[in-house]
Amino acid sequence: MASQPEPDQPERTHEEVYWRRVRRRHDRIRDEIARNRKGGHRIPTWVLTAILGVFVLGWLWLILAR
Repeated sequence: MASQPEPDQPERTHEEVYWRRVRRRHDRIRDEIARNRKGGHRIPTWVLTAILGVFVLGWLWLILAR
């Protein structure tokens, strides 16, 4: 017969919960980095850079044209 935990004793300590959360976060970050290194991006980086440049130039034009 399996023994039951003491009613006043928590199943997991605060420290165990904290370190599991930290480990899951590290795993998610590691997985995201691995996906980014594989490539296969839907939009090339140079296109995103060009779009950002257009926005910045348009914003500057609006500020300086007045």
